[in-house]
Amino acid sequence: MASIHDAGQQDIFELHSCRMRTITKAGWSWAVYDWANSAYTTTVMAGFFPVFFKQFWATGLSANESTFWLGLANAVSGLLIALLAPVLGAMADQGGLKKRMLLSFTTLGVLMTAALFLVGQGEWVWAVVIFSFGAIGFSGSNVFYDALIVDVSERNQFDRVSSLGYALGYLGGGLLFAVNVVMTLHPDWFMLAGKAEAIRWSFLSVALWWALFTLPLAYHVREAGGAESVHWCKAARDGFAQLGDTYRHLRSLRQVWLFLLAYFLYIDGVNTVARMAVDYGLALGFDAAVLMTALLMTQFIAFPSALALGWLGERWSCKGVLLICIGVYAAVCIWSSTMENTVDFYWLAAAIGLVMGGIQALSRSMYARMIPSHQSAEFFGFFNMLGKFAAVLGPLMMGMASMLSGSARISILVIVILFAAGAALLYRVVEVDGDHSPQVSAE
Repeated sequence: MASIHDAGQQDIFELHSCRMRTITKAGWSWAVYDWANSAYTTTVMAGFFPVFFKQFWATGLSANESTFWLGLANAVSGLLIALLAPVLGAMADQGGLKKRMLLSFTTLGVLMTAALFLVGQGEWVWAVVIFSFGAIGFSGSNVFYDALIVDVSERNQFDRVSSLGYALGYLGGGLLFAVNVVMTLHPDWFMLAGKAEAIRWSFLSVALWWALFTLPLAYHVREAGGAESVHWCKAARDGFAQLGDTYRHLRSLRQVWLFLLAYFLYIDGVNTVARMAVDYGLALGFDAAVLMTALLMTQFIAFPSALALGWLGERWSCKGVLLICIGVYAAVCIWSSTMENTVDFYWLAAAIGLVMGGIQALSRSMYARMIPSHQSAEFFGFFNMLGKFAAVLGPLMMGMASMLSGSARISILVIVILFAAGAALLYRVVEVDGDHSPQVSAE
């Protein structure tokens, strides 16, 4: 029996390895970019910047003032990219500029992240300005990164390649974040003077990591139909002219439009869980060290699970796997309302890690298949715009529920509404081929 079991395991391993080998060099290079820029989300955005801003740069401000300026920086940069994403996408498709615009925004993000190393104590204005431009660089690059998936893989491989990107992102971001955490806990191991210097060097390490692992994409990804010589002004004019047509075209594609509405609802729930989990844990009295450990655990669990769900979506049904992921998120919200101890919190973090990568990767790949590939950047502009705005309803609903009920446990339950509504709409979506279905004709 053992030999049969071992043979079965070997067959599964060889099948998975074979499937991974079918991904082209361009596909791998594209996926590695997620490994590169995810270090920014873990170490800078979610990890050290908010804490360091309050404790080092904004020492002259009150807690409420520092919270206001940090919130304003996030809001302005996020809103700017959300509004510009469709326009930038239309420009990129008109001029064959997806790769070049990705590299331009990446350069901005890398330089601004490195510049945080130079900001001295108390210089909170510089910290806010530099962080805002860095966030614009990060978010802007993702518009074109998502759109380039149609240039690096066949349509029947979108699930696999998209999942590989998210998997590498969670692994790479988690690895560097783990190193950065060790740097802050034991700065003497790295010949650093203290925690503050360790955090400043962490920002610089993110910039170097981001730049280094962008090189494979820069050298090996070729944009289909990209022009050798592009007139940027003409691309901008054509992009603005195309934007209105794209919006009308999008509205005429019933299944794509229905998917975007569903995506907006359930991804708002996903983003709310990600952004409010630490705050919720603190409200229940959990120690910050527990929350940091859970965050790292989630990152590393998300790596293999994203690959597994990508394989399952390709083998079974992308929509079906997405519905399962949404169901898990809803169950996590219900379960968390009864959570009592740190063991429960770790189990919940593990459950989220199992579906976090899959729900994002399969949403991207399903959408990529449903849209015309020659208009991928502008269609992904709308996709990313909804993603940026999809962290508004959830936090607002949680805040209102908490204020009216006086209970943090009640507030987490209202997020189930977003998952239920998103799942109901997604269930009605018919998966279509954007390049061959009559509903995506250019009429």
